[in-house]
Amino acid sequence: MAKRTLPILKHFLTSPSPSPSPSHALTSVRSVTYMPRPGDGNPRAVTLIPGDGIGPLVTGAVEQVMEAMHAPVYFERYDVHGDMKSMPPDVMDSIRKNKVCLKGGLKTPVGGGVSSLNVQLRKELDLYASLVHCFNLKGLPTRHENVDIVVIRENTEGEYSGLEHEVVPGVVESLKVMTKFCSERIAKYAFEYAYLNNRKVVTAVHKANIMKLADGLFLESCREIASKYPGIKYNEIIVDNCCMQLVSKPEQFDVMVTPNLYGNLVANTAAGIAGGTGVMPGGNVGADHAVFEQGASAGNVGNDKILEQKKANPIALFLSSAMMLRHLQFPSFADRLETSVKRVIAEGKYMTKDLGGDCTTQEITDAVIANLD
Repeated sequence: MAKRTLPILKHFLTSPSPSPSPSHALTSVRSVTYMPRPGDGNPRAVTLIPGDGIGPLVTGAVEQVMEAMHAPVYFERYDVHGDMKSMPPDVMDSIRKNKVCLKGGLKTPVGGGVSSLNVQLRKELDLYASLVHCFNLKGLPTRHENVDIVVIRENTEGEYSGLEHEVVPGVVESLKVMTKFCSERIAKYAFEYAYLNNRKVVTAVHKANIMKLADGLFLESCREIASKYPGIKYNEIIVDNCCMQLVSKPEQFDVMVTPNLYGNLVANTAAGIAGGTGVMPGGNVGADHAVFEQGASAGNVGNDKILEQKKANPIALFLSSAMMLRHLQFPSFADRLETSVKRVIAEGKYMTKDLGGDCTTQEITDAVIANLD
């Protein structure tokens, strides 16, 4: 038997490989086969919060794509809205059980006594790291090229501590709380991310020239962690200079680590530069749980006109869902989804209004499904 198989084996080893077809030019090729653990293919439950505004529209698009891919996930849907006083206990129980959540935008009332459900969610689950990936997409023209920035933001303290009170009528005091514990762990997460993803530079964003104690503590923590990663270059930049550098030369940045408020501003700015908030993925992660959503918060609930016309951009949530699939140890499904999205953008035929087109959410979704391998 062995003698008969040798000529066949020799034939396959010496035969030239067929050229890839042009339609698969954007297909990623794995050089190392992914070996799952026994049981990794079992379907995973994911808590789904459609949210407000365009949220149900774009999360519904994700559900369609997941079904078309036969992805090994199923959703436990909960109706939550930003004007609720608190996150319903059954929703929190579901996230704690499933450990993973996908959500649309939750509209936070401006002013008044209603606190942000987004902030509540991050604090209760200790989702201390927010990650937003801002990068150029082929086929989407932007002012700057070679943008590939990951903004990692501390998610649980700083100006978002929620410690405000009226001292006397007309005088309000708002406390910015910074701790060494939280500063160190976000710095460690940023450097660990850079190390695991072959990133070369981590830049700490601060205002320590004015807030010498609070932001000084943040910088001190970043420096201590940086010393443990000699292979990664460490930079520091004041937040106002950072904003100027972002809009003039964004390609200089790699991984950025920031306190809470600065990170929100920097991530939305970087998203706008790289192609718009409607295409940038993101998520929030802690030691035990992860919540995936549109990366940049600007426009994540849309407006009435977009909702009526059903022309919300689902691309950001598609890419966030690919991040979620990798988090769940389903890399091939993540690759298929991400590759399909990039094909649709590169073709340029199916675009929503924010990207220069006039397509509906459903048309974009159908195009992504049609381009799945």
